[in-house]
Amino acid sequence: MVRKIVAIALVTGGLMVSACNTVEGAGKDVKSAGQAIEKTAN
Repeated sequence: MVRKIVAIALVTGGLMVSACNTVEGAGKDVKSAGQAIEKTAN
């Protein structure tokens, strides 16, 4: 029972870390796109 809980906790933690990296990368992409539009407008 304890092994099952530990395994679930590890998998959940891994998914949370990978999701955080994905959201961070998407934010950087949106930021760079916004900067490119701003430069074009100027």
